[in-house]
Amino acid sequence: MSRFVIPGLLRVTRRNRNYLDAERATAYVRERALRPVAYGPSARLRGVEVSVVHDRGWPIYTLTPSDGISRGGLVYAHGGGWVGEIASAHWQLAARIAAQTHLVVTVPIYPLIPFGTAAQVVPRVADLVTAAAERYGPTFLAGDSAGGQIALSAALHLRDAGHTVPRTILISPALDLTLENPEIDDVLLRDPWLGRDGGLVFGRLWSGELSMKDPLVSPLFGDFEGLGAVTVFTGTHDILNPDARLLAAKMRQADVDLDYNEEPGLVHVYPLTPTAEGAHARRRIITTLRAELDAAHSIS
Repeated sequence: MSRFVIPGLLRVTRRNRNYLDAERATAYVRERALRPVAYGPSARLRGVEVSVVHDRGWPIYTLTPSDGISRGGLVYAHGGGWVGEIASAHWQLAARIAAQTHLVVTVPIYPLIPFGTAAQVVPRVADLVTAAAERYGPTFLAGDSAGGQIALSAALHLRDAGHTVPRTILISPALDLTLENPEIDDVLLRDPWLGRDGGLVFGRLWSGELSMKDPLVSPLFGDFEGLGAVTVFTGTHDILNPDARLLAAKMRQADVDLDYNEEPGLVHVYPLTPTAEGAHARRRIITTLRAELDAAHSIS
């Protein structure tokens, strides 16, 4: 599919309707709480064996390479504005990572707003990383959009606890839930997917009792000294792009090993889209993880 078709489809289907209006966003949260959607993976995921356990109320899925070879682990946090459930594109990417890198991928089905908050979810995701590292070896973090916020906040949480994630992969991450960056105004009309007013409703609910500038909520306000390597994918037709640029600047100042990928004219979470640019980004994710694993195993 052409990169030029995606924005049109998003506008025709009004994909951003719940992000544009605070009242509609509130109604959407209420509807999802009353009528949650299915979250299970397709039975047709290729190259992996799928299992699930229920731990303290969370369904936690494990995608294991079908050939049984494991070189490490990865924990994937899905996006969806902290209110939308995991979708097919998330499962497909998680399965591809597992099958093509020989990582055991853990996919937590974390509680969404209005039931889940950053203070509840981020430390639990961090715990999954340490558990996977103990069981499988070098373990990475990845997430898209809202899941990118969870992944980066978890990486900071782990760093503070003395555990460095070797690499965190962020796909169009939410970084500052206040959406105060003045550069966002210039992007709003170009973004067919997200919006500020509804996004603020979701962000405030997700922050719970924490400040919206707490790094558990908005990782842009964290201290990046001593953080492991980070890969970022962002498109310029995404209102989260201005904060991604700020993140890149702060990480470079902190001497973080940063692989920053900004694509002009591309939309939110473009690596998950069925486009040539999305396919290229997915290949880059696989290549990056393979290189990290090769380096880690050569040292050990």
